[in-house]
Amino acid sequence: MANEESYAEAKRRSDEAWDGIEKEPGAYTLLSGDRPTGRLHLGHYFGTVKERVRLQDMGVNTNILIADYQVITDRDTTEHIQDNAYNMVLDYLAVGIDPERSMIFTHSAVPALNQLMLPFLSLVSESELHRNPTVKAEQEASGHALTGLLLTYPVHQACDILFCKAQLVPVGRDQLPHIEQTRNIARRFNERYGRVFPMPVGLLSETPLLPGLDGRKMSKSYGNAIALSMTAEETAKLIKKSKTDSDRHITFDPENRPGVSALITTAATMTGRDPYEIADEIGDGGSGQLKKYVTQVVDDFMAPIRERRAEYAKDMGLVKEIIHEGNRKANAIANETLDEVREAMGMTY
Repeated sequence: MANEESYAEAKRRSDEAWDGIEKEPGAYTLLSGDRPTGRLHLGHYFGTVKERVRLQDMGVNTNILIADYQVITDRDTTEHIQDNAYNMVLDYLAVGIDPERSMIFTHSAVPALNQLMLPFLSLVSESELHRNPTVKAEQEASGHALTGLLLTYPVHQACDILFCKAQLVPVGRDQLPHIEQTRNIARRFNERYGRVFPMPVGLLSETPLLPGLDGRKMSKSYGNAIALSMTAEETAKLIKKSKTDSDRHITFDPENRPGVSALITTAATMTGRDPYEIADEIGDGGSGQLKKYVTQVVDDFMAPIRERRAEYAKDMGLVKEIIHEGNRKANAIANETLDEVREAMGMTY
């Protein structure tokens, strides 16, 4: 789904869904999630997590997946995975995810969800799996061999989305091929066996991508990401050592001055200010003054998140209970959906 015509259609469906949400949020179910490969950072927050909180607060039925099985699509170890999952829940709670209104669950604890892979794999061709541009990009970025799990990653995502009959999946433009694959699987299943699944929509946001502090994609592996779990001292140190350039006069020019512009973008995203206005305000103050300003902005933004996170971290029993309860609910939903699938396929014995 790379061409402009396809994107325009995806945008039309997204806009239509937003209109529906505004009118009757409780009629919609949402699925979103993250791989527990490390700590969540501000790129995750502004990219999708903030939107989840907003939709949850509007009254949309919200489901959040900790995609632990997807860690091994391109990694050879599950070391630290449990710790990462627990910390992910702390991050969710700190930014406003409410487990009373949002179901938080893990792949590995919901067998019926994963069992949907078998019938779903029969609905896609080998060439479709190889064609998915997101899979290619993720393989290249990881440098890992193409595993069977990575190749079928979009099908597994279809299981995530369709097991709870989610109509909404918040995505960036680059993830639209996954949504199209899921729509194909839902349509083919419904045509072949009878209508069981809705046709999900990629819910597009106008939020621009927040770059890392060096201008590249924000990523823990690049060392350019501000994690939600960082202390004020850690963020200050990270910002201080971020690379800028030798030109003392500050301007906003992402193409030619990626480091300087990434710092400005960070401040602009958190304050809602225009990046050019921030650059003009710093002017000849140089990178030192820019970094000082960005550090203050980050501290102001992160202070309430840090405070809430620290409170929740005092009770890890609560964190574990949230996952256990989410897994219990997810299993009940997945078992019911799998029963519907078996019945539609004539596999009830």
